[in-house]
Parts: sequence; C-alpha cells; structure tokens
Amino acid sequence: MAKTSATPVIAIVDGALDDAALTDVQRKWAQAHGFSGQTGKLLAVPDAHGDITAWLLGMGPSESLNPFTVGLAGSNLPEGTYALEGQYGDATQAATAFKLGAYRFDRYRDAKPSPQLEMPEDADADEVDFLSQGAFLARDLINTPANDLGPDALDQAIRDFARRNGMKVTATVGDDLLGANLPLIHAVGRANAQAPRLLDLSWGDESHPKVTLVGKGVTFDTGGLDIKPAAGMLMMKKDMGGAANILGLAHAVVNAELPVRLRVLIPIVENSIAGNSFRPGDVIRSRAGLTVEIGNTDAEGRLILADALALADEEAPDLLVDMATLTGAARIALGPELPATYSSDPSLAYAMADIGPKVEDPVWPLPLWANYGSQLNSKIADMNNTGAGGFGGSIIAALFLQRFVKNASAWVHMDIFAWAPELRPGRPVGATDQGIRVLYALLKQRYGA
Repeated sequence: MAKTSATPVIAIVDGALDDAALTDVQRKWAQAHGFSGQTGKLLAVPDAHGDITAWLLGMGPSESLNPFTVGLAGSNLPEGTYALEGQYGDATQAATAFKLGAYRFDRYRDAKPSPQLEMPEDADADEVDFLSQGAFLARDLINTPANDLGPDALDQAIRDFARRNGMKVTATVGDDLLGANLPLIHAVGRANAQAPRLLDLSWGDESHPKVTLVGKGVTFDTGGLDIKPAAGMLMMKKDMGGAANILGLAHAVVNAELPVRLRVLIPIVENSIAGNSFRPGDVIRSRAGLTVEIGNTDAEGRLILADALALADEEAPDLLVDMATLTGAARIALGPELPATYSSDPSLAYAMADIGPKVEDPVWPLPLWANYGSQLNSKIADMNNTGAGGFGGSIIAALFLQRFVKNASAWVHMDIFAWAPELRPGRPVGATDQGIRVLYALLKQRYGA
C-alpha cells in the first residue's frame, strides 16, 4: 500500500483490543481511557509530543458488526483526512457511511470543513460516490426552507439535475395542467403565487424494462383551508422529501448505468390558502376519471400523487415506485426510522425488508388491507380523499393511491419521514435520505448492473 499522510481510524470490535494492530503504548492508552471497542466510541491516540497520530473507533460486538457504525466517525471527527483500518466490515458500505456521516448543511452559515476519507482500496469508489451524492442532493433539498425552495426553485433544481445527468425533461405548468388532464395537481397548487406543475424526466434505452419513479413535491404544506396548527407547520419544508429522495435514487440509477428505461415524475405544489383554494366538500375529477370528494385539504399529497401515478400507469411500467412524506399515521406506527412500505406484489416489499438492514436503509412492509377500503367511501363521488374512521391512516392512504394503479406490473409505495430527529450512524440530525439505498439495491437485484 502506498504511504499516506491520512490519519488512521482503527476500527476495533468490542473486546478485541488485544488483537488489534496497536503498539503496546496505544493499547495501554486505550485501556487507561476505558476503551474496549464500544459501539461508536472514538478515542484520539497521541504521540509523545501530544500530536494525534490515530483514532480508535469502537465497532461493538463482532456478532453484530455493522459497517455503518463508521458513519459516527464521519459525524464526530474534526477536519482532516482519514484512512480506515482494522475491522470495519464491507469497505464500500463503511466508506459510504463515513461520507454520509460527514454531511454538513451550511447554506445559511459559515461552512465548517468536514472530515474527508481516503477511499479504501477494496471499496467500490464509484458506488460510494453516487450513493452519497444522491443522499446529499436529497438532504440539501429537504433542509432548504420554503422561502428559498418554492415550486419555481424546485423546478429549477430538477432541471439542473436533469442536465447534469443527461436526462430529458418536460414540464406542464399552471393552467396547462388542466389541458393536460392533471386536475388534482392543479387544484392543490392553484392558490399559491408560484404555479403548480408536473416535471417529467426520462433516461435510458427504450428497449429496457420501464421503471418509473414518482415523488411527492409539496414544497410547503399549510394544510390548506383545513389549516394545520403552528406546531404542525414547523417541519413542512420537508413535505417534498419524497421528490428529493426519488431524485437521489434516480442519480444512483443513472450513474450506475442500470439497464432500465427510467422515467421520473415529480408533481410540485405549495398547499396554500387564498380565495381560490380548493375546499372541503369539493368534488374533483381525477386524470383516471375517478371523482374525488375532498374530505380534508390537508390530505393533499395523495391527490397530486394520484394524477402522477395515473399518468405513469398508462404506459404499464415494469415497476412503478412512489415515495412521499404522506401520513403522520406511519410515524405513529413505526417511528421515524422505518418507512411504511406497500406493494401490489408483497414479495417486493418483503425483499426490501430483507435488503434494508444490509444497507442501513430499513423499511417495514404493511398490508394493502382491502377491508379498509370502505373508509374511502363517499356519498356523492367515487371516493373521499380521507378515511372516515381515524384508524389505519397510512394503509388507507396507500389504498387510495392503489386505485390509480391498474396496468403496472408491480407497484411500490413508500410512506417516508425524511428526517432524522437524532444522530444515527451515517445520518446527522436533520433532513435525511430514506429509500435510496434499499431501492437501488433492489433495482440492481431485479435488473442487474
């Protein structure tokens, strides 16, 4: 191995201090400071002059070794360049975790340099790069407040993304949505000064399997006329987290050159209050022809997704995936770390549940329980946009969306949170990526690289 000036980060499993490649002095230093390899514990190791020559990183018990523990080093180490040594498991995952942990959002304050990693020789450097860059894209968009990321700015960010990745892009904006038969997107977004729109991106060989990704792009959600309380609005800049993570996934797919025909649909609105807001009790005919009675204007995400899913479904893709920060019910049921995941092919949801922990991107399958479909009944329309009973809110939202998917060979819906309320390996506090790595791994498994 070539000589490097990077500071070593020596990963040590709990209880294996005696087996680690340390000098006697380093080992005694670790013992004196109570370091045995405890999960996530970092210990600076100085030389005789007091200069730090290495860091020890605890990886926890060997039987549950998780490469993503290295992400805690990325989050907590000071500025500098580091090289991984010792027992850290899969090099690609460990390097990805370090980079994800080192993420900083510094748009609104002086930037603090983050630690840098010298890529391990046995890591897939390209995969580390495009997975981390996809995550950073998602996090940056979600962290940006709505005054700087309204519909116009998100539109521009997506166009820039498409140009960087060689994707074709078209947009349907404002009243043109009505002419294009996208009435639900128009209804939700028409009250804002920045027009609602649908962006349609495509990439890849037409002969390859069609994979279509749909992301909820609500740049801010007041709740509409069924207005949210103040506390409920505080984090609504992240209501476009589905769109952000779909873009991060698309970045990985394109840069990995997966053999798919990729299409990305992002409906973009701000759910605002004005004289032309859509109202509780309104009945709106969707793109699919189904009429929807508005039971609550704060259930707007499923409305814009319905038109986008119906459009996507018309070309019968091999796989149709949507992501959305859709319901508080999913968070109540599963907390912030486990996105509720539904599929018309349950084996896909269970495959994702199996893959998720291996790439530190867990999901949890929930059922499309048909008996709850009656909760969407309306006395005057084909359906209501909210459930009548108050139970099973995430399932009922998924059942609503399912009615707009008829032709796709398989459909996956992810109800994500897109926020890390506390530091976890590879996930600093704040906006976070969810679904990118697990879906990328699923696509690699399904279609091959």
